[in-house]
Amino acid sequence: MFYPLTVRDFLDRAEQVYPDRVAVVDEPDQPAPSLGQLTYRQMATHARAQAARLDQLGVPVGGRVAVISQNSARLLTSFFGVSGWGRILVPINFRLAPAEIEYIVGHCGADVVFADPALKDVLDSLDGRVVRHKFVLGDDDALYLHDTEPRPWDDPDESATATINYTSGTTARPKGVQLTHRNLWLNATVFGLHETISDRDVLLHTLPMFHANGWGMPYAVTGIGGKHIVLRQVDGTEILRRIQSHGVTLMCAAPAVVNAALDAAADWDGPIPGAGTVRIVVAGAPPPTRTIERVITELGWEFCQIYGLTETSPIVTVNRMRAEWDDLPTHEQARRLGRAGAPALGVRVEVDVDNEVITASNHNLDGYWEQPDATAEAQRGNWFHTGDGGYLDEDGYLVISDRKKDVIISGGENVSSIEVEDVLTSHPAVREVAVIGIPDEKWGELVTGLVVTDGSDVTAEELIKHCRGSLAGYKCPKRIEFVETLARTATGKLQKYKLREPFWEGQDRQVN
Repeated sequence: MFYPLTVRDFLDRAEQVYPDRVAVVDEPDQPAPSLGQLTYRQMATHARAQAARLDQLGVPVGGRVAVISQNSARLLTSFFGVSGWGRILVPINFRLAPAEIEYIVGHCGADVVFADPALKDVLDSLDGRVVRHKFVLGDDDALYLHDTEPRPWDDPDESATATINYTSGTTARPKGVQLTHRNLWLNATVFGLHETISDRDVLLHTLPMFHANGWGMPYAVTGIGGKHIVLRQVDGTEILRRIQSHGVTLMCAAPAVVNAALDAAADWDGPIPGAGTVRIVVAGAPPPTRTIERVITELGWEFCQIYGLTETSPIVTVNRMRAEWDDLPTHEQARRLGRAGAPALGVRVEVDVDNEVITASNHNLDGYWEQPDATAEAQRGNWFHTGDGGYLDEDGYLVISDRKKDVIISGGENVSSIEVEDVLTSHPAVREVAVIGIPDEKWGELVTGLVVTDGSDVTAEELIKHCRGSLAGYKCPKRIEFVETLARTATGKLQKYKLREPFWEGQDRQVN
């Protein structure tokens, strides 16, 4: 017997098993009227009403519905109200410029756009020729929160596209990553298995839901009957308050969120909330060993790391404490947790002859929306080519050494910028750092650190000397530039191509 896997399975189970349990606590402070607390019965009712409204608007199965919003209960519900009845959800990064949002809405061919009230100007700027229907979340609730039952999805297909997630576009126009119901279903269940989520878990949404669909936790936590706590804007102190108020046990986050929590903990009065009960799952970049160690010792939280990309739904590898490491010193535990991790269940990971990480799994994208050439290139040989350089160590754990394009070749030797960044960040005066290669007549490329300090009077010479204690001479930065900020994408990724631009201006090539 074959039964198709669809994302609505998660909400259907929650409504059946936990109808009167609180499903979500909405952000109380937002421009739209907060939905407060919703039970799983109420959340399912809202999802059906949204689907029925899309029926009334004539949006067909396979039609695209874009939502531009900060984290909210309405966005969470849309993961089911849109995709659960066969349409395609397009969650758009609310931090993008209006022109970028208009490009995405036009490129995916959205029939409907929902937007947060704070983005009403962006919504108004969308050309009527680009999108037929536009609604402000909260202001227009009456248009889709009603008791009408939606038309059933007559022929559910697990191979159908459920979401299109646009990449951050660090070097070019963003690409629309098509993820199927099967991709999302398996990613959520495998992720949930590795992170041992249960109906006792309380998830604080410290990760933007638009980002790789909150890595799949909107599905996994719903299906298992956990509680969602919506956080609209990341703030370290507010994170600690929400953990204390709601008994949060689980968070997913980028390294910058970890740093915000550590900074807030330094000024927190009393025991750190969640010590001994919270686990935080980090992805986006390998945090420095020192940061991981501080999470363990200063916060008392369990540190977990995953590696993946939007194109892989995203889970590729998982790194979590294991029994064999229990008796190791904390610093050594942190060092081991700094690796990208071991392949997740059902995921194959290899490193090809060019040292590029490639992966094969049921989580890999179906394709890039209306870009067959880019799809073929990324999936050549039936493997997804990540664009990341790395290696599998003696334990079978993946270590990401660099983005392939970010490898610095100095004096004929390859230098991993991540390795140098890790050592620089271990200096107490360093808050943030990006390591790049800049043109140099002698070395070809000079290893250069762009450093944001804590305001102290640390010198370039001190930082270079600090690196010599941990790195081979050719890896140590030859130059340190102190800066106030580092260019990042809207999702927090370092934009190294922008950081390089002033140094490579006038060069014919971006390698030397």
